[in-house]
This record gives sequence, structure tokens and C-alpha cells, in this order.
Amino acid sequence: MKAYDCIFFQLAKASQAGSRFWGQSVAGLHLTAVQAMVIRFLYDGDEINSSDLGMRVSLDSATLTGVIDRLESADLVERRKNSKDRRAIQLHLTEKGRATGQKVARVMEKANSEFMRSFSEGDEKELRRLLNKVRQRSL
Repeated sequence: MKAYDCIFFQLAKASQAGSRFWGQSVAGLHLTAVQAMVIRFLYDGDEINSSDLGMRVSLDSATLTGVIDRLESADLVERRKNSKDRRAIQLHLTEKGRATGQKVARVMEKANSEFMRSFSEGDEKELRRLLNKVRQRSL
């Protein structure tokens, strides 16, 4: 087997291509690829604690804390005490964060369409199915 035929090499290069494409797509919003993804997940449903968000976005606590710190500094996210559990902190999008989330959602739609443009509908469904299978294997 040649090195470029190795599944791990192929997965790494596919991940790099997708990350680069996504990063370029959200650059105009002055967000990194990871920041945009976190904003998008919060846009789908904020008022959650960081550990729940970390599970959704598959980021470790230290990485997510740094991302949230930067998003908070940019006035996109705020931390609030949980009214039901004073020890827990909930993450909320600010008004600016909600507007940014809406922009990220539009960029995501367009980026997904552009990235998958060369795939047939059947190929896209199969690729998504296989990627989910790979992700489940890593859990």
C-alpha cells in the first residue's frame, strides 16, 4: 500500500480541505472556523452550559474555554449564572451574537452547497452516511 492510499492520510487530507474551505467561508465574518461553528451551535440553541456545548461541538474543555473567552471578548457570547443551579454557568448569545449566528447560518448553507457541488445527491448522502459512521467509531 502506498502512503497516499492509507485511510488515515486520506481522512486527514479530507479534513484539512474541509476545514480550509470552511475557514475561508467565514473569514469575512472575522471568525475562525471553530468560532463560527461554536456560534452556529449556540444559534441552534443557547442557554446551555459549556460541557453540553463541548459535547455538541466535540471540543475539549480547555479548547472550548479559550474559544468562549474570545467570543465573549467580541461581545458575541455571555456567561450567566444558571437560575436553577448557582454553581453552573450558562452560555447565551448576545444580540450581536444572535445576528452573527444568523450570518453564520447563511454562510454555512452556501458553503455546504458550494463544497458539495461536484457530488451527486446520492454521493452526498453516501458521504454523509460514511462520515457519520467514522465519527461514531471514534466515540
